[in-house]
Amino acid sequence: MNASRNPGALPFLIELRLRLMYSLLVLFALFAALGYVANDLYTLLALPLLKFLPQGHLIATQLVSPFFVPFKLAFTASVFLAAPFFLYQLWSFISPALYGHERRMIWPFLLMSALLFYGGIAFAYFVVFPALFHFLVNQAPQGVVFSPDISEYLDLTLKLLMGFGALFEIPAVMVLLVSAGVLTRAQFIKKRSYAILGAFTLGMLLAPPDVLSQTILAVPIWLLYETGIVMSRWMGVKSATKAIEFKAD
Repeated sequence: MNASRNPGALPFLIELRLRLMYSLLVLFALFAALGYVANDLYTLLALPLLKFLPQGHLIATQLVSPFFVPFKLAFTASVFLAAPFFLYQLWSFISPALYGHERRMIWPFLLMSALLFYGGIAFAYFVVFPALFHFLVNQAPQGVVFSPDISEYLDLTLKLLMGFGALFEIPAVMVLLVSAGVLTRAQFIKKRSYAILGAFTLGMLLAPPDVLSQTILAVPIWLLYETGIVMSRWMGVKSATKAIEFKAD
């Protein structure tokens, strides 16, 4: 519907535009700060691989890569860091349309989701990267110099970081499904054996082909599932309490 024919929609459109502007300002401020140290930021990202390379450096196969690749990383890191602020702006925009108990529940959920995502990124950087890159470097055939391209390395590591960040959202997704009534905590408990099998399958596929590395990767994934079961119990109690309060109102 045209906003000019619906004056009541104008305040919401103005607020939405303001919150989008705030989000862009924060994003560009972070990008300006990280862009100033873009090369150092890329070196930090490359450290898990650099310490295993015999020559101690990566290569650039394209003329503009040494300039653009670090700035691509700086922009992506800015988006990662600004994500909680984006979520806050979204919550602030939609919160007037929510019930009181819904507003009280969404804050812990958003905080949990952000912490889990950053936890997944940290796990990938400090645990997965060293094991994976140590294995890959040692698999190079004799006479082959392992010299990855900086752009290829960035694409691979960003995919892994985002993948593990999303993987660590397992408890948040489980809590969301239970609170929405799609699944129950009892169903998750019943499927625990499948979750353990899936965790060790992922460990086998993503980790180097040795039992220790696969176990180090699989156990945290399984523990995330168990965390989701524990938290869904708390959420179930809270949801039931809020439902009683809502009916009472």
